[in-house]
Amino acid sequence: MADNSFFEQQKKQSLVKAGIVTKYFGAWAQVIIPQAKKWKTKIAYIDLFCGPGYYEDGSKSTPILILEQAINDPDMQNLLVTFFNDLDPNYTESLKKAIDYLPDINLLKNEPLIRSGEVDEEILRTFKEKSLIPALLFVDPWGYKGLSLELIGSVIKDWGCDCIFFFNYNRINSGLNNQLVKEHMNALFGKERAENLRSQLKTKTPDERELIIIEYISQAVKEIGGKYVLPFGFKNDQGKRTTHHLIFVSKNIKGYSIMKEIMAKASSSTEQSQGVPSFEYNPATSSQLLIFPSRPLDDLENMLLDEFSGQTLTMNEVYEQHNVGKPYIKRNYKDALLKLEEQDKIITEPSKRKIVKGEKTFADTVKVTFPPK
Repeated sequence: MADNSFFEQQKKQSLVKAGIVTKYFGAWAQVIIPQAKKWKTKIAYIDLFCGPGYYEDGSKSTPILILEQAINDPDMQNLLVTFFNDLDPNYTESLKKAIDYLPDINLLKNEPLIRSGEVDEEILRTFKEKSLIPALLFVDPWGYKGLSLELIGSVIKDWGCDCIFFFNYNRINSGLNNQLVKEHMNALFGKERAENLRSQLKTKTPDERELIIIEYISQAVKEIGGKYVLPFGFKNDQGKRTTHHLIFVSKNIKGYSIMKEIMAKASSSTEQSQGVPSFEYNPATSSQLLIFPSRPLDDLENMLLDEFSGQTLTMNEVYEQHNVGKPYIKRNYKDALLKLEEQDKIITEPSKRKIVKGEKTFADTVKVTFPPK
């Protein structure tokens, strides 16, 4: 159950998190709806730790933002099914009242389903045994109870089903070596992987621990069918340590690409990293200067010359074949290729292209020939 003070005032980190989830939901729905219409099926949004709907300061939480999107979209009005759950009955009662007061809530063909209870075997069995309609699952527990590989896998097994889950790094980092929560950790990582992780972490620094833990959870999710995994980190108010991650899981490259752009825009300032997103929200970033700025775009140029040596591909093919698991977005690839073109390190076709705002464009269809090694 959440800390009673959590919903008093919405922190900037929570605002960023809600923005990522709601933006992805809207984009995901627009991709899924045409096929849903064709198959004469519905789409779903599932939130298993929904909270009360509003913070005490009046800020809207994710369920209200999702429903407002649906109310304003004619297709979602007809097709969307929503399921909200929370262990705290006070929260679900508050959410029900908040939903009832939403303007035009009656436009939704399917009344929101609200349940109060644990994320238990009953929910898990329902997801596992049924073939689900296309759904976006959001799992945002206060700690980690209720979050498991089995739960994620029970939803993403079906077509069009993606998952976004809250990974409480602080609690999980400390819980890995706590015998009292050993079973929870095993359910989250898998028993064998959790044991390997505990062994790996014994001699690691805090920064190394974070990288290893995120890599292990990403690999665990991939093993259960989450082909594309994308973590987004959140720092504390001082910007000194990571508190949690929001982790996206999909079987589809389209969903991965959409979420990558959304998370990139939510990232803290990228001015000191050549426009390459950090995939991290750091409240202190704007007031900090890096003594040794990184130059990841230069690294990308060298990677492309090495990996695609002797090949000819379109810009879009380069992006699709290279970007998964890397911090670069499509704009970064175009910038890197433009720089390589200016240095005569690649050959482009067509070489004469539009100039927009004083800069040469690089369309997805431009062919790029990389020199052999």
